[in-house]
Amino acid sequence: MPLSPATWILLEKAATDNGFDVEGPRIDDWRTYSSSQCPLRIWLSTADGDEFLVAFSMWSVHEGLSGCGRPVETPLPPGAAAARSDGCINNIHAMLRRAFQLARALPDAPLQLFYQRTAHLPRSTESERLVIQRVGQDIFRARLIDLWDGRCAITGLALVDLLLASHIKAWSQCENDEERLCVFNGLLLAPHYDKLFDRGYLTIGNDGRLILAAALDAAAQAALGLDETLRVRKLQPEHQHFLDWHREKVFKGGE
Repeated sequence: MPLSPATWILLEKAATDNGFDVEGPRIDDWRTYSSSQCPLRIWLSTADGDEFLVAFSMWSVHEGLSGCGRPVETPLPPGAAAARSDGCINNIHAMLRRAFQLARALPDAPLQLFYQRTAHLPRSTESERLVIQRVGQDIFRARLIDLWDGRCAITGLALVDLLLASHIKAWSQCENDEERLCVFNGLLLAPHYDKLFDRGYLTIGNDGRLILAAALDAAAQAALGLDETLRVRKLQPEHQHFLDWHREKVFKGGE
């Protein structure tokens, strides 16, 4: 049966409030939305009268939403890769907000934005090249904030103004812009963890565990408030190549 106008208003508000500002065609009981700021398309509908449905054009975004709603098997509109459901409209808002963040942080998105913003900039002098580098670093930080939901990857600290975008493989060591702008070549870290990581006193295993350099004795660890029980819990397989590089090239070694 057709959905009520009140239900559509709720769904439309959830879309537009969370970055999906371009309304597309209606397909049966689905409404389509896209964004002027990210490449993701979504479709919104309901099931059984009390469940809201969200379908996504990107499987990677759907996978990144493992803590949001429930995956559902339902006939999907053309172009959709997967769908999730939740009975609470506030949870739909949270799901769409996180989907928007993830879509903006996908590997190709920061690189394309960098090319757009620097296409007209000169590159002949060192100072001009530094301007371009700064543009890239600003984009990189913004997308790491999206990927890590504005929280330190190790501590969970949510004060964005204090967090730093830490390259795993240093900007100067990257072979190309694709590596420099890849969000999987970065961690969003609190300042002391950023410095320890950058200087090689701390590295991270592929399982997310912290590995401390032997130079950090018990007194140093206590003074720095280090806690080896902490873990980076949202590592993706794509991080591993860069973490391997960090352990080999930067880390000062364990015991």
